[in-house]
Amino acid sequence: MAKKVSRAVGVDIGGTGIKAGIVDLERGELTSDRIRVDTPEGATPDDVLAAVQEVLERLPGVEGDLPLGVAFPAIVKRGTTMSAANVSDSWIGFEAEKFFEKGLGRGIHFVNDADAAGIAEVRYGAARGQDGLTILTTLGTGIGSAFIYDGMLIPNTELGHLSYKGDSIEKYAAYSAMERDELSWEKWAKRLQKFYDHVDFLFSPDLLVVGGGVSKHPDRFLPLLELTTPIVPAVHRNSAGIIGAASLAGD
Repeated sequence: MAKKVSRAVGVDIGGTGIKAGIVDLERGELTSDRIRVDTPEGATPDDVLAAVQEVLERLPGVEGDLPLGVAFPAIVKRGTTMSAANVSDSWIGFEAEKFFEKGLGRGIHFVNDADAAGIAEVRYGAARGQDGLTILTTLGTGIGSAFIYDGMLIPNTELGHLSYKGDSIEKYAAYSAMERDELSWEKWAKRLQKFYDHVDFLFSPDLLVVGGGVSKHPDRFLPLLELTTPIVPAVHRNSAGIIGAASLAGD
């Protein structure tokens, strides 16, 4: 019988930053500082690998036998990245899990970043114990999504790429669009309303959870949304990807 591990390392690769931390798998909490470096410009595989090596070297207490989970902003099927959201197109059709395992010299668990955040929230956060369909959306550089049905992950949903006016809706409604277009919270909430209305209509979820960096300001925009489905901020906010990736690695 395999020994149950109590800690694991999570790395969350995003469009603007790469973050890592050590996670207590019983409590779903970071037991270390969260180490962050900027995502390299262009975000090619070699440059991203070097940045991941840097955050792991700067993370104190990372023993070689701790499981390691890596979350990445792409569709991930059997370790291969099938898309490229806010990273180099060279990731499309790329055997990323093997690439990282070779470069880091260890086995890893490789997963979509929003799916990792969804796992963190269903195991340790806002969706814990929730029946039916929970949809987590991460609002940041783009819009990521995770579907959790009765506690089970349905991987690789891409709600940020729903079509809106001939383009991905994340170009219109992500947190980066608010910053780019210098929108007030009220004007940005009107864009989010269109996104969540469409999601609500298509999937009839039982709970919506909002993650990503903007989830630390829930009072600024969630009360402005008018939805039939309950919508709550993620408990683990911008650390959810780290926690979820570590938790999956611990499995």
